[in-house]
Amino acid sequence: MRLATLEVNGVSTAAVEVSGHFVLLPADDVGALLNLPDWRLIVEAHLGDKPAVSVQDASYRAVVPAPSKVLCCGHNYSEHILELGRELPQFPTLFAKFADTLTGPYADLRLDGESSEIDWEAELAVVVGAEVYKCTPEEASAAIAGYTVANDVSMRDWQRRTLQWLQGKAFDASTPLGPVLVTADECSPESGLAVTCTVNGEVVQEGCTSTLVFDAATLISYISKFTVLRPGDVVLTGTPGGVGMARKPPQFLTDGDVLVTAIEGIGEMRNRVRMPVREPALN
Repeated sequence: MRLATLEVNGVSTAAVEVSGHFVLLPADDVGALLNLPDWRLIVEAHLGDKPAVSVQDASYRAVVPAPSKVLCCGHNYSEHILELGRELPQFPTLFAKFADTLTGPYADLRLDGESSEIDWEAELAVVVGAEVYKCTPEEASAAIAGYTVANDVSMRDWQRRTLQWLQGKAFDASTPLGPVLVTADECSPESGLAVTCTVNGEVVQEGCTSTLVFDAATLISYISKFTVLRPGDVVLTGTPGGVGMARKPPQFLTDGDVLVTAIEGIGEMRNRVRMPVREPALN
């Protein structure tokens, strides 16, 4: 199944894709849907309903707009780690975001001008579908609702201010998420899904989910050892090589740039960067 959170007549609603159209579901968004008992049976019961909007005409919101937790893994693509001359990590490098960082898959990224080093990070995101705590990887796998696309847009100058990454990762409305959640029974990142990112049509990142050091189930199991994960929680799995700060010279996003993030079998997001025009200082 392909689930989405749409805005229809000014109201947020969960929906399921059926033959190029969306059928509306009895929940305000995909996160709320996942918190309903037997959510899969609810979706299946509505598959024959009248289509409400076509995929092309849909107005998408962040597929999970208000998770209780957003956890992220850094340094998780083996090829990228090895090309940097580093050893593969023994444990995941984790940091957190807030729900306020999330935005729609086609929304403008209206950044406030506080950062001058805005970088891209295409990522596979995992959405939890059942509560887990201190679970095994096998139990974690069974608890995955599905997968979606994310871009962990990062403010590198803020990130470098201290050894803690949070302040460079948590700017409001900076992390697009969507456009759809593909349920786990129809998506297998372990088999290898292409992850790409382009800026103004130039391919800047290419990776494959089969090279993740810590796969989705391993990450969820590890995280669950110290905190409970609930339906609708989101885990970002890391980004492949090609980020702007690693280029020579470094390259960062500027006003008007178009950022396209895509994952094979899931979909693509398209976000335009919008930054305020700074008036020149008067002498």
